[in-house]
Amino acid sequence: MVEATAAAGGKRSKLYPDAATALRDLVRDGQTLAVGGFGLCGIPEALIAALRDSGVRDLTVISNNAGVDGFGLGLLLETRQIRKMISSYVGENKEFERQFLSGELELEFNPQGTLAERLRAGGAGIPAFYTRTGYGTVVAEGKETRQFGEHWYVLETALHADVSLVKAWKADKAGNLVFRKTARNFNPACAMAGKVCVAEVEHLVEIGEIDPDHVHLPGIYVDRIVVNPNPEKRIEQRTVRAA
Repeated sequence: MVEATAAAGGKRSKLYPDAATALRDLVRDGQTLAVGGFGLCGIPEALIAALRDSGVRDLTVISNNAGVDGFGLGLLLETRQIRKMISSYVGENKEFERQFLSGELELEFNPQGTLAERLRAGGAGIPAFYTRTGYGTVVAEGKETRQFGEHWYVLETALHADVSLVKAWKADKAGNLVFRKTARNFNPACAMAGKVCVAEVEHLVEIGEIDPDHVHLPGIYVDRIVVNPNPEKRIEQRTVRAA
């Protein structure tokens, strides 16, 4: 097993020198991964690239979307490393569309709020929950339904991942994370739903430098940290006003 830099007091450090090293003994064929981000906001760019370079295949990936052609999870679609996506919004990736329509890629489609709650339930130890969202649609096909009061509900099961890959703005060496703006939505839930969580961060500080009231995700959920100080941060849809 790859060893991280030794921490003070004899404890094993969570900090790894790069994304490839952090994933080397974690990822393997056939795993389920939860990958944070919303569109291209808050995606773990370096970790996704390292996952592509690892060559692992037949992956099931839980993520709000599938990146775009040539970036984000789109990199893994191009190399045919993803067998199945558990997603919500997938409309920005032409390669995703092509693979799905040709039967090369499996898709478990979820309303966005349902996907978030399934991840949260996985991290909280809740096996399943009922929701009104999706009842009477293709989303409910093959699932248990039940009436409560005047309304019908669909039973949705929790999501769990072998490995979670998330992106945060700042971390301390204990793995306490701070997210910025939209990057906060799916990343914490993805982190909690994984057996092992690897966090890609822009800034690393010493333990105690983050105010406890400002911590968005406690370090107990984070197993490994990779610093990527200069992510590309592409804009998915750039809209500007005419001059």
